[in-house]
Amino acid sequence: MGHPTIYPTGVTVYNPDKCWNGFTIFQAHEVGAVLMDMNGREVKVWRGVNGMPNKLLPGGQILTTRGLRNGKYGVQDYLDLVQVDWDGNIVWKFDRNEFIEDPGAPGRWMARYHHDHQREGNPVGYYAPGMEPKTDSGNTLILAHRNARNKDITDKLLLDDVILEVDWDGDIVWEWSCNEHFHEMGFREGPKNTLCRNPNYRPTRPEGMGDWMHTNSMSALGPNKWYDAGDERFHPDNIIADGREANIIFIISKKTGKIVWKLGPDYDASPEARAIGWIIGQHHAHMIPRGLPGEGNILVFDNGGWGGYDVPNPGSPTGVKAALRDHSRVLEIDPVSLRIVWQYTPCEAGFLAPMDSNRFYSPFISSAQRLPNGNTLITEGSDGRVFEVTREHELVWEYISPYWGKLIPMNMVYRAYRAPYEWAPQAGRPEEKAIERIDVNTFRMPGAAAFGDRVSVVEVEGCAPFEPDNALCVASVEDPE
Repeated sequence: MGHPTIYPTGVTVYNPDKCWNGFTIFQAHEVGAVLMDMNGREVKVWRGVNGMPNKLLPGGQILTTRGLRNGKYGVQDYLDLVQVDWDGNIVWKFDRNEFIEDPGAPGRWMARYHHDHQREGNPVGYYAPGMEPKTDSGNTLILAHRNARNKDITDKLLLDDVILEVDWDGDIVWEWSCNEHFHEMGFREGPKNTLCRNPNYRPTRPEGMGDWMHTNSMSALGPNKWYDAGDERFHPDNIIADGREANIIFIISKKTGKIVWKLGPDYDASPEARAIGWIIGQHHAHMIPRGLPGEGNILVFDNGGWGGYDVPNPGSPTGVKAALRDHSRVLEIDPVSLRIVWQYTPCEAGFLAPMDSNRFYSPFISSAQRLPNGNTLITEGSDGRVFEVTREHELVWEYISPYWGKLIPMNMVYRAYRAPYEWAPQAGRPEEKAIERIDVNTFRMPGAAAFGDRVSVVEVEGCAPFEPDNALCVASVEDPE
């Protein structure tokens, strides 16, 4: 199976004067971890790893994984979490979450890790001043799976999310299980009934399992102004996570395990939630670390697409994945007032809403990182697009992944990170060259007719002047409410 060539790949625009310059690391689909400079030159490839995500550590090391469990028996169960040095050597490993004996395969210890991990020293896994992740010691927070049964949710087997804290020796020193806190999440009766019937059922062997929450990000809060002001909900050790299947973001007390703050799963229960609007299928909800612009606010890639549980409706006859929206948003939210303080939506991208909103849209994966200069690095993951925008929403850097998979014919990028050049000293500091954006109006492929090349033009008598169409089949945001 081939793939459509929709747009150029590689770096398509770069303004060195307005970017926060450094290396970008991402997973090249079905290839490995790629570290590239601002012009898209690949300075290092760790072939074969399958990071979800890959994270660069100081000294040119990465945290990643070496493979995925057979999908017949698990859902996104990764074999291990490993720290790999510049030369590809394993310097740290965790896999002792569960001993797995799948049919036809030798038994082995497995991390069942998925979606996120954080090394002590840095709460979120990306650069923040004065918060370098440790490379030769320290504990690691790992998002992982275990199977569970909980009749308060359903009589079906659950693929449950667990958060593990492991020490440098790989011993588990703290853990938290999602299903044990079901009653703290505030599901209404209709969604509870839907969850009971179908907890996002996946047909694995031998009996299937419900990926009921599908937590896709997890990080510590780190030092923050809210805790400094006396709000215990935001203790630096507390952990923020989000469940894309439930449209919920929540903070866990590290001390008690209880959920002490949440947004969702419903967005019509308060004026503040209604002002935010429905967050659907979100990814990478985290607190912006101290030392970065917007510190203390929650940054999240609100995917849209489909997510959440509700009563059956025309968009979801079963009530699973009940909320729908065909565009994405990046939101920065004050966690105390629940006010949106910055956003990037199709409108900020310059698209006409709602008619053209789906031009900014990734219904799954994706992320957002706050950079030291106040810009935001956004991964629009489903179409392999990573880009940097200023506070004023100006596009100053853009990269389209050229890595199209054969097993899955997409060029998707799960999550990309920008890191200082100093974190990979082996690569040196590259020369940076500006790249001007293509004029899509006049650009033509070789052999195509030039723009405006016409054989004949005739004027038709009696035509009225062109007028803006204020309908376009749907209401425009410019129409009076």
